[in-house]
Amino acid sequence: MSSRKIEETWRYHNSTKHPGMPPHYMDWENQPIPFKIYTSLDPIKIPNDLPFSDVPTLEALINQPSGAELKITPDFRTLGRLLFLSAGITKKKKYPGGEFHFRAAACTGALYHIDLYIVTSDIDGLDAGVYHFGPHDFSLRKLRNGDYRGVIADATTDEPSISKAPTIIICISTFWRNSWKYQSRAYRHTFWDNGTILANLLAASSAYHIPLKIFVGFTDKSVNELLGLDTFREVAVSIIPLGRTDNEITGNDIELENISYETLPLSKEEIDYPFIRRMHEASSLTTKDEVREWRETKIINPTPDAKGKLFPLKIDYENDFENDSITLEKTVLKRGSTRQFSRVPITFEQLSKIIYRSTQGIPADFLSPYGTTLNDIYLIVNDVDGIPKGSYFYRHRDQSLEPLKEGDFRHEAGHLGLGQDIPADASVDVFLLADLDSVLDKFGNRGYRAVELEAGVIGGKLYLAAYSVGLGASGLTFFDDEVTRFFSPHAIGKSVMFLVALGKSVKK
Repeated sequence: MSSRKIEETWRYHNSTKHPGMPPHYMDWENQPIPFKIYTSLDPIKIPNDLPFSDVPTLEALINQPSGAELKITPDFRTLGRLLFLSAGITKKKKYPGGEFHFRAAACTGALYHIDLYIVTSDIDGLDAGVYHFGPHDFSLRKLRNGDYRGVIADATTDEPSISKAPTIIICISTFWRNSWKYQSRAYRHTFWDNGTILANLLAASSAYHIPLKIFVGFTDKSVNELLGLDTFREVAVSIIPLGRTDNEITGNDIELENISYETLPLSKEEIDYPFIRRMHEASSLTTKDEVREWRETKIINPTPDAKGKLFPLKIDYENDFENDSITLEKTVLKRGSTRQFSRVPITFEQLSKIIYRSTQGIPADFLSPYGTTLNDIYLIVNDVDGIPKGSYFYRHRDQSLEPLKEGDFRHEAGHLGLGQDIPADASVDVFLLADLDSVLDKFGNRGYRAVELEAGVIGGKLYLAAYSVGLGASGLTFFDDEVTRFFSPHAIGKSVMFLVALGKSVKK
C-alpha cells in the first residue's frame, strides 16, 4: 500500500500540535462563507413534511440496524429527514452584522466545511443522479443525470453494502472554509467535523430504520472526479451507503465526462496550506488492490489489566432511555455547543448513560468486527455525584471506570484544554486517545483519517447523549503532549484525538 510511508503522517501530526502552531491573525473581512453554493444549477426543494420518529435519542444512539437482513429503500422524504438531522440548519440568529445559522451537528469554529453529495438510483420522489445538498435553502442540485452508483461500487471494490445500496451519501471537505481559522490543523478537523455529522446520521438512520455503513477505504481519484471536485481545494473523505436491496449493481470503471459548475466565491482570497494537501495525498489510495488490502486489515486494541477498585457504569441496559431521554429530533433541535458550564455536579447515572450509549460500536469498514475501537477514553472527573474527583480510564469491555489519580484537577483540565475556562468549569472532560503507532502500522497513512474520524463520531455521540439527558457539551482543542503526560504512565505512547467537556450549561 503506497500509504505505508508513515513518516508523512508523523510529520503532519507533530507539526500541528499545540503548542507549536505558528501565530495566526484572522482576517474577518476575508472569512469564508459557510456554504458551497452552485450559482447555475436549479434547486430541487427537499420535502420536509415527514412526521418525527419519536424515538428516544439514547435508543437511537445504540440500536444500529445490522443491514444484513433489512431490505429498505429510503424515499425522498426520508432522505431529506436524514440530511436535515445530520447537516441541516436547525435555527437562525440575527446579529448586527448579519445572520448566523446553527447546524444539526457541531463543527470546529462553526465554520461548516463539510458538504454532502448524493449518488442515487431512482427512488420515490427523486430521479437517479448525482446531487449536491445545499443546507442554505434545503435543496438538492443535480450535477449528473443517471445512475452512477457503479462508479462508487468500483471505487470500493464491489463491497456488498455499497453495491446493494439504492442511495449513497459522500462527505467532502473544503479546506479553506476551516483553515481560514485553524491553518494546517484543519486537516484534523476535516475528520472531527465529518465525524460529528456521521454521529447524527447514524442516530437518524437508526430512528428511521435505514441500514448504513461508513467507508473510508476507496480510490480517491475516481470519487473526486465523479463529483467534479477541485482537489486542490476540496476532497471526498467518506462514503455512506443508505438502505439495502436485493439488486446488486456491478462496479464499472467508466471514463467520466468532466463537469465543472460555477460556485459562489468563498471569500475575497483563499490561502493555501500545502501541508494539508501533502497529508491528504500521502493517505490517498490509488489502486483497487490498496482498497482491498485496507478492507481486509483488522486491528485489536487490547485493554491492559486493571489495577485497584473499579466503578461499574450505573445503567439499566434495557430501559435507561425510557424516562429522561428526549426524542432524537428534539435533541438535534436543542443541541448547541455550551460556552459556559455551571460548576455543579452531574450524577454518575447521567455520565454512565452518556458513556455507554456513545461507545457501543460504529459500523465502519475499518472497525471489524463491529464493536472494535481505535480510540481509548480517558476522563477528568471534576464533579460527579457517586464517584471521587480524579482521572479515569474507561474500560470498554468491562463497562467500568478505572481510577488513575484521585484529586481535584479542575485547574489542570482548564490548562489541558488550551487554557480555557470551559473544561475547568465542566463536570467531566472526556479525552479520546489512540495508539497511533499501532494504527499506522496496520493501516498506513490512511489510518490517520480513520482514527480521527472515529474520534469525531464518538464525540458527536457524546454531544447527542449529553443533550438528551438535559446536560450540555462542548468540543475543544488541547495541548497534545501535555494531555498524554497527564494520563501517563497509563497513556504513555498514545496520541490525543478529541476532547469533549460535559456538564450543566449556564442558562442565558
